[in-house]
Amino acid sequence: MNHSKPIILCVDDEPLNISLLEAFLAPRGYDVVSAANGPQALEKIRTGQIDLCLLDVMMPGMDGFEVCRRIKSDEDHSNIPVIMITALADRENRIRGIEAGAEDFISKPFDADEVLARTKMLLHTKELNDRLNAAYHNIAKLSAFGEQIIINFDPVTFDFLEKIDSIVLQIIRRKLDSIGSPQIVVIGMLDTTGNSRWLRYDSKGTEIDRSIVELNIDHSCAFSDGSSPIMVFCNETDTELAASELVGELAKQSITVQNFVRYANDSFCLIALNYSREVTTHDAIVLSSVAMQSLFLRSLAAQVKDTESAFEYTVFALARASEANDEDTGDHILRVGNYCALIARHLKMPEKFVQTIRIQAALHDVGKIHVPATILKKPDKLTEDEWREMKAHTLHGSKIIGGHHRMSMADKIALSHHERFDGSGYPYGISGEQIPIEGRIMNLADQYDALRNARCYKPAFSHETTRRILIDGDGRTLPHHFDPHVLDAFKEIHGSFADVFEGTEVR
Repeated sequence: MNHSKPIILCVDDEPLNISLLEAFLAPRGYDVVSAANGPQALEKIRTGQIDLCLLDVMMPGMDGFEVCRRIKSDEDHSNIPVIMITALADRENRIRGIEAGAEDFISKPFDADEVLARTKMLLHTKELNDRLNAAYHNIAKLSAFGEQIIINFDPVTFDFLEKIDSIVLQIIRRKLDSIGSPQIVVIGMLDTTGNSRWLRYDSKGTEIDRSIVELNIDHSCAFSDGSSPIMVFCNETDTELAASELVGELAKQSITVQNFVRYANDSFCLIALNYSREVTTHDAIVLSSVAMQSLFLRSLAAQVKDTESAFEYTVFALARASEANDEDTGDHILRVGNYCALIARHLKMPEKFVQTIRIQAALHDVGKIHVPATILKKPDKLTEDEWREMKAHTLHGSKIIGGHHRMSMADKIALSHHERFDGSGYPYGISGEQIPIEGRIMNLADQYDALRNARCYKPAFSHETTRRILIDGDGRTLPHHFDPHVLDAFKEIHGSFADVFEGTEVR
């Protein structure tokens, strides 16, 4: 999120309800703002920095459904989670809420624990999405900029310092709400004689101010020993910050350090200072890309690998978060990706598709973040309402992943991996090739791993038993649930599925 204290917008035409929500939320460290109607709510979202919206459905004039639709149709604010508050518990209105884009529902009268639990969960989800989207946006922007440097490179007119200025301009804060960007950047370079030169860049609105500074920092504290680059990040709460020689030397230059990210190799040091929020591994990855471009992207392949590694790490981190209350483990999310890669490669899909599905299949059940643990772990048959809530995880998953083109395959998988080829699946009951190929592949992969693992309502099955169930059916799982081509691929390579389950990973 973009500030230390999350801001919750409560929208209700009844002042008593606003007061009640504020009484729940304010003592837990949330800033609460209110609106009495839809137009007021949209204006506060447009002009403020709202992290979550608690939205009443029944309001005069513009109802909550329309407010939600307008929030979700606004590209700048569609990532704000919306919890709809209603006394209407019927299925039709919940479906209307889902169609409008709401992430969750709370029924009146309010339950304090439920309000706080759902608020905390969705704020955590938003934070993960914000960091994921910001990291990919920055890396994508930097990659495009680096490509242009290479394309337009002219050894006659090339000015190294000018290019450094341009690269810094890509990452430094240039407007007040760029909280994911540093306020100050310091760059150190060693010349051929071993003397260091330090440049300081300060944000001046849309421009930057460069100045030369004298930093008397020991070589080993500023640069690496040559064996490998150094990447570190430190926040105000970290004990290392106050003890850092680097921080003390910067203080002599009237730079008060709240946090920093630092990259260093044996001749180049790049320090990004004072983000308006805690720095994370995502910021370190972005800064690493900047450093590589500052050195003319000497190894484009290494940068791509680093970016993909960051992407994969973030995907699996989000996937692991989604399974915190589920019976599945991190091994499950790795295995299903490998099963999908096996099938995709056997179907002669492009290698890019194979590697993408291997990674993004991990997010197939990310929507279970919204499903209560009592449902996920219930050993008995689910009630109709519980089953409806369980099935909604596909829709929640699609909303969590969002519309970034880089995540389009994950979105398709999350939404369609429970659709069946004969049309008997969910959430939409589509059939045949209406189901994306990613979803058809994932459906079988997920079924295989579910059968192999013990659940609260079933024992673990052997590979042979699982193979027979998928191919011949057992009354509950039937062969016509699967794409025939996908099922044929499984028949031919099922032994490799067993290898993956036993620990052999596919790349």
